[in-house]
Amino acid sequence: MKAEQVKLEWTEGNDIRLLQNGGDFFPALCAAIDAAQVSVHLETYIFIVDRSGSRVLESLAAAARRGVKVRVVLDGFGSADSVDDVRAQLLDAGAQCRIFRPEPRWFARLIPSRSRLRRLHRKVTVVDGRIAFIGGINVVDDYDDLDPTDGIAAPRFDFAVQVEGPLVTDAAYAQDLLWVRLNWARLRRHPRDWSRMRLTKPHHAWVGPCGTLRAALVLRDNLRFRQTFERAYLFGISQARRDILIANAYFFPGLQFRRALAKAAARGVRVRLLLQGKVEYRMQYHATRSLYDQLLRDGIEIYEYMPSYLHAKVAVIDDVVTVGSSNLDPFSLLLAREANVVVDNPAFAWDLQERLETAIAEGGHFIRPLDYQRRGWVRRWVDAASYTLLRIGVALTGTSDKY
Repeated sequence: MKAEQVKLEWTEGNDIRLLQNGGDFFPALCAAIDAAQVSVHLETYIFIVDRSGSRVLESLAAAARRGVKVRVVLDGFGSADSVDDVRAQLLDAGAQCRIFRPEPRWFARLIPSRSRLRRLHRKVTVVDGRIAFIGGINVVDDYDDLDPTDGIAAPRFDFAVQVEGPLVTDAAYAQDLLWVRLNWARLRRHPRDWSRMRLTKPHHAWVGPCGTLRAALVLRDNLRFRQTFERAYLFGISQARRDILIANAYFFPGLQFRRALAKAAARGVRVRLLLQGKVEYRMQYHATRSLYDQLLRDGIEIYEYMPSYLHAKVAVIDDVVTVGSSNLDPFSLLLAREANVVVDNPAFAWDLQERLETAIAEGGHFIRPLDYQRRGWVRRWVDAASYTLLRIGVALTGTSDKY
């Protein structure tokens, strides 16, 4: 992968704080919203009105009632069960709410459609145009949606970052563009809303330096940034000299990505994957396990996280870190809108790596090649069937040859 193919817009002078799990994320997010004076713009894939979701919703509503401009964008599929409730409470408080690709009604949901797979999967909040929260954490409590019969006592394992500095300008600009697009889409569906629609021109005042970190915002969509994230990842892997540590909830990358990891391992880079051990979605879990054989043969270490659900989408490649919403699967790499922050800083990289090392030491199950080969025929069949079904799904994107 040539360097000129990777077009990251680096910004200097950022202050970035790593947030682990909802225990760090929700207090920081709500504190920022509670202190907002001008605007709050929140985008998320899942918004559930549980303990954490109720707290966020209360903060958003209170901000709107005291005159703060509050805009919320929910994904129509990810938040399908709660979208009506959340939207009603926000509108009642004077906030604005848009739904990205609302789910069709009744039997129309049963009709296969590639457009319905193009989801808003990024999780981005910008407060007063000066503080941004970007990562993989949805508005859902770490514990409330867990099945008690699963016996999971640990919180969902995930990360986000709190950002201050010039990078916030890029996040606000991306949000403004999507907001305008959603407003125009609504007007096409409901022309009578012209008289009461509050169309606002995108505003994204530049934020000055307030820290020392070099960082870039990496977006993925289906128009301007179709392959930006994957190319950036491949470039980082190709340049790695010491260590690649990836923690990813749904790991089913294409052939080029897997070959890049194999080449890195072959030249002496230590390559480790921290993947799901607790099954959240069976097809994705077993499809990932179908890749283990070749990955292990290539000298890649695989650990499955056992204490709870792993929802992280992070990586440390030498001194560079990525934290965000993008899984390494066809859904994120080919269809969804995603947002990741890349940080080029040794101290920040060490912080995340130390947390991942702790997760591996305390709850990582090492996959030994011999043990994997000895798994029973039922598990082999389930893995193979899941792999086939996922590839059929990828065929809807027209890129199944890459997987």
